Amino acid sequence: MHCSADAWVRGPFGLDADRGATVPAPRTVLAVAHHLTAATRLADVMPLLESDRRVAVAYTAAPASAFTGGLDAHLRDLGGLVLPWRQAAATRFDLIVAASHGMLENLHGPVLTVAHGAGPGKLLARLRGAGPPAARPVTGLIRERLVAAGRVVPSSLVLAHDRHLETLARECPEALPVAFVGGDPCLDRLVASLPHREVYRRALGVRPGRRLVVLSSTWDRDSLLGRRPDLALRVAAGLPRERYQVVAALHPHIWTWYGRRQIRAWHADALRLGVRLLPPEEGWRAALVAADRVIGDHGSVTCYAAALGVPVLLGAFPEDSVAPGSHPARLGALAPHVDWDRPLVPQLDDAAHAFTPRVHDAVRDDLSSRPGEAARLIRAEMYRLMRLPDREHPPDVEPVPAPCAAPRDLRAA
Repeated sequence: MHCSADAWVRGPFGLDADRGATVPAPRTVLAVAHHLTAATRLADVMPLLESDRRVAVAYTAAPASAFTGGLDAHLRDLGGLVLPWRQAAATRFDLIVAASHGMLENLHGPVLTVAHGAGPGKLLARLRGAGPPAARPVTGLIRERLVAAGRVVPSSLVLAHDRHLETLARECPEALPVAFVGGDPCLDRLVASLPHREVYRRALGVRPGRRLVVLSSTWDRDSLLGRRPDLALRVAAGLPRERYQVVAALHPHIWTWYGRRQIRAWHADALRLGVRLLPPEEGWRAALVAADRVIGDHGSVTCYAAALGVPVLLGAFPEDSVAPGSHPARLGALAPHVDWDRPLVPQLDDAAHAFTPRVHDAVRDDLSSRPGEAARLIRAEMYRLMRLPDREHPPDVEPVPAPCAAPRDLRAA
């Protein structure tokens, strides 16, 4: 466990909130990050509040995940006021916002949760043990994390799609009264970024006349990287460098579990062939907007790519890890699967035949029932929970940032 638990932070909350106040804020908000993936989704949501002088926001890292490595440092790099978990759990807030579940019952204040991916679609990996197997819950809506000691933990559970209400009714019907369909803020930002495609391509070093192929892997052994650890090297070796640029976006859990130095070392041969590794915090969204093709798996990134109009190929797709009837299941039924024993270039060319504008629109509609409205709806819900009038002007939907210039050790040799 890497989260700090000793140093006590003074600030605009708790019994001494007024002692050092220069701008008195009548409401305090706590943003709770369970891991780096959740922290990046909070970055889509918290700016909806942070510019309001009536609101003071603090951050904390919840020690509820195996992937907390580097989380405190990431939150501090954002420039936020970061509280140790022990202090956060001993302080009352007017609103608590999280992009995952676990240990939120230890906090004091109304809790709003948003998804940190493209909605519930995976099944929880079955625990190893001697007992008989049982049905696996859908991740993101696991009853044991939504309910604690006989009470539903969230005061508002934000879902992206009306269809997710049916899944929640099966997985945790007790949480239906607090469920709120508010759309997908990540998808909305991706769509708002489409006009900046050429800016992102230049930032990624894609020269005119070259196709950008983005490799995307979620985490765990059944992921694309788990199935093919030599993924980046294999793809780069199979594509002519004068025609293709390859970028790899690996799930933040992979970076957290093994460490950045190890991930870069494992990909040194691919880097020498021109592959670019995107950092785990940001960059993958700009890469999707810039992409010509995506090779992915059952993770959220592949679904987002198809929703943006990018032809995708599935390099791995473990059907037994995907919730039946979910959006990744439907994408898995229509997207072409990579045949790793055949040349890759013709498969990339043929991938476009599996997708029409109507198919891309259907995938996009599958991810959000409130397209373009997530910022407005989620902000209004947060102000409702704070019992504070919402601001009159509508929130802006900001394009995602361009990828930063790659450090020398991440560039092609």
